[in-house]
Amino acid sequence: MTRTLDSHPPHDAAHSPEIAPETPVATSPGTSFDTSRDTSSAVERVLDVVAERRAEFEEKRHVPRDVIAEFKRAGIYRSSVPTRFGGTPLPPAEFLRLIERISVVDGSAGWVASFGSSHVYLAALPVETQAELYADGPDVVFAGGLFPVRPAERVEGGYRVSGRWKFASGCKGADVFGVGVKAGEDRAGRPLTAVLRPGQVEIAENWDVIGMRGTGSHDLVADGVVVPEEWTFVRGGEPTVDEPLYRYPTVPYAAQVLAVVGLGVARAALDHAVAQGGRSGFTGAPRPAERATYRIAVGRAEARLRSARAFFYEATEEVWETVTAGDPASAGQASLLRLAATHLAETSFAAVRSAYQLSGIAAIADGSPMQRFLRDASVVPQHAFLQEGMYDGAGAVLTGVPPFPGYL
Repeated sequence: MTRTLDSHPPHDAAHSPEIAPETPVATSPGTSFDTSRDTSSAVERVLDVVAERRAEFEEKRHVPRDVIAEFKRAGIYRSSVPTRFGGTPLPPAEFLRLIERISVVDGSAGWVASFGSSHVYLAALPVETQAELYADGPDVVFAGGLFPVRPAERVEGGYRVSGRWKFASGCKGADVFGVGVKAGEDRAGRPLTAVLRPGQVEIAENWDVIGMRGTGSHDLVADGVVVPEEWTFVRGGEPTVDEPLYRYPTVPYAAQVLAVVGLGVARAALDHAVAQGGRSGFTGAPRPAERATYRIAVGRAEARLRSARAFFYEATEEVWETVTAGDPASAGQASLLRLAATHLAETSFAAVRSAYQLSGIAAIADGSPMQRFLRDASVVPQHAFLQEGMYDGAGAVLTGVPPFPGYL
């Protein structure tokens, strides 16, 4: 069993009024979920459960295992597992829309569900290792605390791993864990990820934050665990399975699945602000929707959010079309994915800030859902994959100069 360290009482949850479990989000023809997998009812069940229990996620600071079980039933954690091991890998745009829908209901739940994409990393493990990993079925939850990268001792057949790693989102519900290690002679000088079983790792419960409280992004601790060579891989390394999803750029995809969480939160926040436009103010002033400044702000935020969303999915579909045709994604295409993800995270947060301001004095109350929207949306562009520096990398590729190391 996984042990826990440094336990302390959870935060007091802000019990906000319930909003609709799903806010409709416009999609283009041909982009709906693949109901042939018979998961549509399970997805609706997930949305209902998340809406009912999101306050509990904040209070406990993680998504409980019984909710993770609902995610498994909906196919979320088999959606990036190779077909040969029983998975039902989804095209990236389809998976991203699924995470977007969950995130409209709750950002923390969307963030945890987004790591259903992480098996694209694990596809770099030897085929025999993957067969063992999925021996009991493809619904395997992976949580990684990859940084800071810790030195590992090279031993016969593998590595001796010790250290403490941060930000292992979803670790309380994980079946396997990954930690970042470096040994002097490792592959191409890039850090490795060592895969650990629950009995080999401890969870240090220290997730004490304002936004994305329910993600359970605690530290992982290991002490002298010997990890066989075949249970290590380079994140974003060459996959050992040749299926279309594993030709899609891995690290840009990791940025995309997080950026789309911000999109879902922004959609919920903007819809909430629009719905509040007809309310009477405390002072007896005209209703917000009767003010030109309010209507202009709503229209501008809506246009910017939809534009960023369109760019995001357009880039996704373009790269997917390339890799399914059997061609590798170009450096320019991979960079475009990173640019679209960064822009979406930034634009989504701006939309939430605008919605918060539009909601007036009522938004400052703990009971307002705007509190959760603002806190959660603020986390997304803080992620290392989505910070402002990504524009520098994209600009470098666009202008034909080398981007900073690790960008591509």
